Amino acid sequence: MAALLDVGVIGLGVMGQRMLARLDGHARLRATHVWDADPQAVARTLAAYPQLRPAANADALIATPGLASLYIATPPAPHMALANRAFDAGLAVLCEKPLTIDVEPARRTIARIEREGHRAAVNFSLASSPGLAAMQAAWAEGPDGLLGEPREAGIELAFAAWPRPWQAAAGAWLSERVEGGFTREVLSHFIFVLQRVLGPAAVRSSRPVYPPDGRSAETALSARLQAGGVPVSIEARIGGGADDFNRMTLRGSTGEIELRGWFGLHHRRNGGAWESLGDPAELRTRGQVDQLRQWVALIEGGRHSLPDFAEALAVQETIEALLAGA
Repeated sequence: MAALLDVGVIGLGVMGQRMLARLDGHARLRATHVWDADPQAVARTLAAYPQLRPAANADALIATPGLASLYIATPPAPHMALANRAFDAGLAVLCEKPLTIDVEPARRTIARIEREGHRAAVNFSLASSPGLAAMQAAWAEGPDGLLGEPREAGIELAFAAWPRPWQAAAGAWLSERVEGGFTREVLSHFIFVLQRVLGPAAVRSSRPVYPPDGRSAETALSARLQAGGVPVSIEARIGGGADDFNRMTLRGSTGEIELRGWFGLHHRRNGGAWESLGDPAELRTRGQVDQLRQWVALIEGGRHSLPDFAEALAVQETIEALLAGA
C-alpha cells in the first residue's frame, strides 16, 4: 500500500473547511496539523476533526516533522510569505487563489521555484474538471470539429449578494476592494479556463463599477478582451433579484460548448438544441477526485495538470487589469 502523505492546513475559513472535508478518509492525503489566526476557527475545526493537531502558529506548523505538503487557505496577502517558508522546509505547496494581489513578490517567488525546483500549484477548482478538458478538446479539433471556425467567447456572472451568504464567516476582506470582490474570487476561475484554452488574454476595455465609499469591492463589471485571436465579452453584476448564476461559452461557426453553474457542460451544433454532456454533480465529483490525484502527483514530483504559480499569476494580472479599468 502506498504511504500516506501528511498535509498541514493554514486557514480554516470556508475553503479550509471544504478541503478538510475532502481530505477526510482519502486513500493517500491526510490532514494532520492546522492553524488559523482565529482561535475560535481552530476550536470549531478540532471539534469537527478531533484527530487533527493544532499548531502554535504558522511557522510551527510548517516546521512540523513528517509533513509532505502545505495547503494555504488564507486571504491573499500572506500567500507568498507562507509559500516561501514552506519551500524552505521542503514542502510541496497547494495555495488558494487569488495567488496574490502584489505582483512583484509573486514574480520573485516564481523565479525561486524555477531556480530551485520547488513543487507548487494553485487551487483553481476547474483545473481538473471534465468541462475544461471538453473545452480544450473542442478547441483543439480545429475548423473540422464541433466549433468550426472560432468566433467568440463569453463569460456571464450574477450574484444575488456579495459576499454570498455561505461566505459570511470568511471575514470582511471579501467585500473590500483591497483583496476581495467577485472578480478575484469567482471570475478568476473562468479567466483561468479562458487562458488555458485560448492563450493569454489582453484587456481591450473594462468598466468596473465601485460603490462611492472608496473601500467596497466592485458591484458590476463589463469588459472586452482578446484571447487567441478570439474576442471575449464579460458581463457580471451583483443584485437585481437574480439567483447566483455563471456561464462560460465558446462559440464557433458550426457549434458552441458551454460551462454552466460551474460544472454543468453542454454543447450544440448549428444553432440546434443544447445537449448535456453529463450530470453536473457527477462531473463535479469527478473533477474533485482528479484534483486530489493531481495533488498527490505534485507532492511526489510527478506530472500533473494543476496550475503552477506562473499560470496563476498570469490569471491575476488579467484580473487586476480588469479591476483597474481601461
